[in-house]
Amino acid sequence: MAEPRRHIRQNHLELAQKILGVALETGMAAGDHLPEQTFSKACGVSRTPIRSAFKVLEERDALEWRAEEGYFLTLASPEDISATIRSLEESEHSVAHQILSDRAERRIGAVQSVSALARRYNAPRASVLNALKVLTKDGIVRQLPGRAWAFQPMVDSANAIEDSFDFRILMEPQAILAPDFALDTKRAGLLRERMTSFLNAPEGAVAPAGFRRIDVEFHTLIAECSGNRFLRGTLTAHHRLRKASQKIALSPEFRLRQAMLEHLEILDSLERSQFQLAADQIVVHLRRSRIRKPQAANRGIPPLAKGPRT
Repeated sequence: MAEPRRHIRQNHLELAQKILGVALETGMAAGDHLPEQTFSKACGVSRTPIRSAFKVLEERDALEWRAEEGYFLTLASPEDISATIRSLEESEHSVAHQILSDRAERRIGAVQSVSALARRYNAPRASVLNALKVLTKDGIVRQLPGRAWAFQPMVDSANAIEDSFDFRILMEPQAILAPDFALDTKRAGLLRERMTSFLNAPEGAVAPAGFRRIDVEFHTLIAECSGNRFLRGTLTAHHRLRKASQKIALSPEFRLRQAMLEHLEILDSLERSQFQLAADQIVVHLRRSRIRKPQAANRGIPPLAKGPRT
């Protein structure tokens, strides 16, 4: 019976990260109240798991409980919130995090065995296996016949990022245009609220990490709403890989705001069932994003014309 409890704890840790992400994106500060109902709506879950995640954050001294009032944020700055998010990620999947970091820095090869990883990290085989299962879920590794595990190509180099954009420019419009595309309106509404809060943040308060979370969730939503199971599965796995393997880019604030506006324009079209327009808009959005990557800036890509408007 220990295994189900471990998974419940993992879910609470993941939800705790999401709660702090919402706090970061909405500009919350130390002393602000965290209403259960507000965060239940923002995270798309009931109030019961929100309470459990609040307790996890209380244990980390990120929140404090006040009798008859509820939970309040204790972290003093956006940097403290970001550091706590990273700490939660690393504490839950510490071996997975070490493996991923070493692979991203090419300190370990593309094919590994459980025994070799256990020796490297001085960890029990069971911990290494659990870490590999976490990385398998994110599309980072796959088990080969026998006892070997192979890393998938990661989106962590200039060429890989270029290939990722090429792939997405081809596939994401098709995900929208596939028959039976059905937008999850509840998730779309929650994302719209977070996008709007992001855009309403004061000048200089926009965090690249906050943008990246919303960006990955938005593109994952499009993938998961596709009516084609193969497009849905392939794109969803690719976005998990992007989330796990790419470092946060230091993009100019004006571009982050522009990209978030583009997300909202695409969402407007999807909500009006203007799927061809949304498909065209997402191509423009991805091309603009690629042009502004430092590694793509000098590849001779011509300036892109302004995208279609409604």
